[in-house]
Amino acid sequence: MPFDPIIALGECARELALFAAAGFLIGGLDDLVIDLIWLARRLWRRVAIYSRHARANAASLMPPAQPGRLAIFVAAWQESAVIGAMVETALARLHHPDWRLYVGCYPNDPDTVTAIERAARGDPHVRIVVGDRPGPTTKAGCLNWIWQAMLADEAATGVPVKAVVLHDAEDIVHADELTVYDALIERFALVQIPVHAVPVRGFGRWAELVSGHYCGEFAEAHGKQVVVREAVGAAVPSAGVGCAIGRGWLERIAERGDGPFDPDSLTEDYELGLRIGAMGGRGAFVRLPAGNGAGLVAVHACFPHSLMASVRQKSRWITGISLAGWDRLGWQGSLAERWMRLRDRRALLAALVLAAAYAALPVWGIASTASWFAGRPMDVTIPPPLVIANLALLGWRVAMRTAITARAYGWRMALLTPVHLVIGNVVAMMAAWRALGLYAGLVRHGRLRWDKTAHVFPATGSAGS
Repeated sequence: MPFDPIIALGECARELALFAAAGFLIGGLDDLVIDLIWLARRLWRRVAIYSRHARANAASLMPPAQPGRLAIFVAAWQESAVIGAMVETALARLHHPDWRLYVGCYPNDPDTVTAIERAARGDPHVRIVVGDRPGPTTKAGCLNWIWQAMLADEAATGVPVKAVVLHDAEDIVHADELTVYDALIERFALVQIPVHAVPVRGFGRWAELVSGHYCGEFAEAHGKQVVVREAVGAAVPSAGVGCAIGRGWLERIAERGDGPFDPDSLTEDYELGLRIGAMGGRGAFVRLPAGNGAGLVAVHACFPHSLMASVRQKSRWITGISLAGWDRLGWQGSLAERWMRLRDRRALLAALVLAAAYAALPVWGIASTASWFAGRPMDVTIPPPLVIANLALLGWRVAMRTAITARAYGWRMALLTPVHLVIGNVVAMMAAWRALGLYAGLVRHGRLRWDKTAHVFPATGSAGS
């Protein structure tokens, strides 16, 4: 039978569409199970708990049995444009009786050191730690310098640290977060509060849309997915910011080397939570109203506002979690733990499914047009039940994302959900392709560098490198 390009195009469109439809169905059903668990949990808590007890807030927490010093770790490489505002905000907002902010810097980054010194103005709460190697190293390597400096301070002062709190240079800390950590770290090995993404303003409408797509993603991740993760008994991963870890647990992990943070990992924060869970430590994801009743105790931060910066950030996440994480952490733990690790690592397959779906559209259009001009009708459709099921799951997914975004940001932001979903899909596909290159380089050379992205501080709108 001679080759017929019209038939070939039609078959190509059909196979791409079938592959995408099957992938969407599997992923959609997986997400639906998460949604149903979350909805059932919310209903049970409303009926069985909140109908009889008032909801706790940061002010109503029981005071810690043993108050202690909280050490805040911030790794900073070329953060001179944002670190000053972060330090000033921390000094103005945090009122815990015993805390210290450690900022790790590099000898070849004097601008960042100067910005910290100007913001701190000699305040004893701020401790600058300059490493012994020029940057950039890995973020984990910088955090290990800070760990060693903290140990030296403990030995010099005789004051032990109760917990280590992780933050980034662009974070806006919450006034009540140290109170929450101090009260709960005695019960849990790790305490994670939500991360609230803030859209970047002042760089144009496109920048607002790119940075805004993180809003719905984090609203859903930290409003539902991590909640379900904890509810089913899986380990709570650290987000790398807004997270407190008991000092004793870090000391146990640090026994393997120069510190508790693994310099061979691109996502040392994520792995830390899973390692603590594997060691028997219990993590808690805490969505708690603030003491003054104004919103949740959460970290506010801006995320990348350009397409390529977002691709760089997410490709690092995919490389560290989906690829290197598979090698480094394997498949361990309970059925629930393995399920959550599978969800964490499905990003590459999800990107492949998305790419097939987006590719099927133009191929189908070309095939249909060619068959029309040739006067030869051609069937490139996929089974109707599969189409109906996927449309229903898509409608449900958009509705859930919209509702959760509205709860966190209001309906004006929620109405942009379809646009943000498309942007997120494009970023995911590009990031997956870049992640494969990063992973290949990691396997070939075995060396990591700090693949960081541009930062903006929400309070000032100033950009950093």
